[in-house]
Amino acid sequence: MFTGIVECIGTITSLTTTTGGTTLTISTPPFLLSDAHLGDSISINGTCLTITTFTPSPPSFTVGVSPETLRRTNLGRLEQSSNVNLERAVSAHTRMGGHFVQGHVDTVATIVGVVEDGEARVLRFRPRERDVLRFVVEKGYVTIDGASLTVTRVSDDEGGGEGGRAGGAGGTGETGEEGKGWWEVMLIAYTQEKVVTAGKAVGDEVNVEVDMVGKYVEKSVRGYLEGLEGEGSGGGGGVLEKMVERIVERKIKSR
Repeated sequence: MFTGIVECIGTITSLTTTTGGTTLTISTPPFLLSDAHLGDSISINGTCLTITTFTPSPPSFTVGVSPETLRRTNLGRLEQSSNVNLERAVSAHTRMGGHFVQGHVDTVATIVGVVEDGEARVLRFRPRERDVLRFVVEKGYVTIDGASLTVTRVSDDEGGGEGGRAGGAGGTGETGEEGKGWWEVMLIAYTQEKVVTAGKAVGDEVNVEVDMVGKYVEKSVRGYLEGLEGEGSGGGGGVLEKMVERIVERKIKSR
């Protein structure tokens, strides 16, 4: 479990690819390995991986990346000297400055717009799998390359939706491809110095993990509604009708 507050930026110093996957060696500031143990979880660009070896001096560690992880994330596009966001797993005394992040990437998204807004930078993302958009809400959380960020605008419109800051004049806007929906986040000046995403351009990909709370809510509501449908299958009536009937019954009983 992580918080989405990136602790530091590491650099890929070695990258070995075989048919079984990829091994990454990452250099890091010394503090990140001050309490490291073999088998510890660590977030690399928002992907939860396991430390297989580490060296305190010079500080570096190694992780293995499976073929499935390479397919689901942008880690397969890393090269030697690439920078990555790093965060250690939460501990009992960690402040929850961001939100609950599992390190289980849901999809990758492409940057389709970048624009400066004062000292801030607005980025627009279009996901590879559009169905994740149902979990992205304005002012909600989304994890981009391991960083917990606030959604400032979102559009589910398959045609691309209304123009936003990152899609309008004054910056690098839409790519012109057929729309699949999008969302935007704003990076303040401080955050731009702390995450690798700020240095990415239109066409680059990022790892995306949506807020897990939305997933649990959806599953719970779906189960409840499916239960109502099952109860009503013998006597007719839709889900809304059954919900209204239950509310009325409770009101009558409470009198």
